[in-house]
Amino acid sequence: MPTTQKDLGKLLSTHTIAPVYIQRAAVVAIVSFVFFLLMLIVFYVRQQIGYFILSTAFLVVYVFTLVGWVMQRRNVVSVYEGGLKYKKFSAAWGEIEAIKADSDGLTISRGKREKTAIPRTVTGYDRIVDAVKRGVQEVR
Repeated sequence: MPTTQKDLGKLLSTHTIAPVYIQRAAVVAIVSFVFFLLMLIVFYVRQQIGYFILSTAFLVVYVFTLVGWVMQRRNVVSVYEGGLKYKKFSAAWGEIEAIKADSDGLTISRGKREKTAIPRTVTGYDRIVDAVKRGVQEVR
């Protein structure tokens, strides 16, 4: 994809990851951090290396959960009058060659090698599918 920005017109809507998935990640992060602290306290009291290894494992889970949480929050689908943007994928309605909506999400193909998959975990997924289908039909 070229690095030049396309003018896709007026922004109609933006869709982020559904709050339920963000909340799940937050719960996992909180629980893993609490267990990390508890295992450090137990390690301090009992002085057995197994508790230190266990606390380190919970710290790794905590760090990976936070990294995943930050990465998911950056996944925003923007629907414009003339096309859509998702991550680094940007396409005008006329450039979209194929769309496929199934249980995995919405797959949009532009050209032979450029495609993107929008997961069902995005807020307003059905509205995105309708907007893409409507936008592609209007152009054709």
